[in-house]
Amino acid sequence: MKRITAIRAGRGRRKRVNIFLDGKFAFSLEAEAAVKEDLQVGQELSANQIGVLDRSDQFHRCLNAAARYLGYRPRSEFELRERLRRHGFDGDSVAAVIAKLKEQGLVDDLAFAQFWKDNRESFSPRSQWLTRLELRQKGVAGGIIDQVIDAVDDDESAYRAALSKAHSLPLSDCHSFRRRLGEYLKRRGFGYGVINHTVERIWQEQGELV
Repeated sequence: MKRITAIRAGRGRRKRVNIFLDGKFAFSLEAEAAVKEDLQVGQELSANQIGVLDRSDQFHRCLNAAARYLGYRPRSEFELRERLRRHGFDGDSVAAVIAKLKEQGLVDDLAFAQFWKDNRESFSPRSQWLTRLELRQKGVAGGIIDQVIDAVDDDESAYRAALSKAHSLPLSDCHSFRRRLGEYLKRRGFGYGVINHTVERIWQEQGELV
C-alpha cells in the first residue's frame, strides 16, 4: 500500500492534479476524476486501486477529447473513433466513451447523416451519388445512407447548384458558359443527362433575363 502525501494542481490550462505517494510524484489525474474518486491526503492506495484510477483518468481524458471534437460539428461514430485512436487513447477507453455518448444522443449516425445531407443541400448542393460516397467515407452504414439519401432529387440539386454558379459566368460566350457550368456540375457528381438538362435550363433562363 502507498499513502497519498500531497495532491497539487497541475500547470497549464488543462484541469489536472498531481498525486504524490510516500513523498514522491506518482501520477497525474484529470481534476474531475480525482473529485469523483474522492482522493484525499493520507489515503492509502493499493496497486489495484492505482490501476483503477489510471483507467478512470484515461476515460475522462478521452471523454473530454471527444467533447472538444464534437463541439465543432456533429461527427459519425467512425470519425470519432478514429480521431480518439489517433490521439493515443486505448480501445477500451474509446469504446466506453462512445457508448456513453451514444446513450446521451451525442453520437448518432442517423442524425449525423441527416445533418450532412441537409448541410450539403443548403450550402453546396451535389448529387445523390457524391453525397452517398462522402457518407460511406465517414463510415456510415449503407442502410442509414439509403434511408437519408434516397430523398435527394438530383434534378433539383443540380439546378440550385448551377443557378448559384451561373451568376459568376459571362453570358457573352454560349460555348464557354455551357462548358464551364457543365464541368462545375460534373465535379459535384451529377450524371451526363442531368447536367445537359440543367445547363440548357439555366442557359434559357439567363438568356430571358438579358
